Amino acid sequence: MFPQYTVRERVADGCIHAIGVTASLVALTVLLIVGVETQATLWIVSLAIYGLALVAMFSCSAGYNLVVRPKLKEVMRRLDHAAIFLMIASTYTPFILIKMNNAWGLGLLAVVWIMAAIGIAIKLFAPRFLEGLLTALYLVQGWAVIAAWEPLMSAMPGRVLTLLVVGGVLYTIGVVFHLWERLPYQNAIWHGFVLSAASCHYAAVIAVASV
Repeated sequence: MFPQYTVRERVADGCIHAIGVTASLVALTVLLIVGVETQATLWIVSLAIYGLALVAMFSCSAGYNLVVRPKLKEVMRRLDHAAIFLMIASTYTPFILIKMNNAWGLGLLAVVWIMAAIGIAIKLFAPRFLEGLLTALYLVQGWAVIAAWEPLMSAMPGRVLTLLVVGGVLYTIGVVFHLWERLPYQNAIWHGFVLSAASCHYAAVIAVASV
């Protein structure tokens, strides 16, 4: 029912998750400080949403990948997969509310949150339903930004765009390892890509919030 890993593979994956959970908690703290310093409610809310989603993604992933009891593992699996949709939508939120708070941006934000709501509902209540299609939905949701690329280029500094693209590419490459189940340390490699991609996007959020 669940993938089986060697002790060394589990240790490697555990180390990556320990880094991810710890870093996400630090990141949330920094985001809240940055938000409060702006004294702008919209900034505080958008940065808090992003930071909380970051913590949720790494915490749920750690729970699913590191617990052993089958019943609890199944619950954490649902939360883990749902948290990915939450993370993607939450990553859009600060960029759009802070830098693209217009018809284009808000329309895109509505679309990605609708996709997130659909994906989360399916992952929580019918987790085995159309699994392959939902993996594709992660990618569609993540790269939906292409639809607003021209206004995005006008609104964002070049270094922010670079970080966004690099993060998106890392997530996308990571999916290959996520699906390559026969590769030794496949799960740890996949989560390494997730950690690297999330770091790029976090740096982009901080850059936008600090401008």
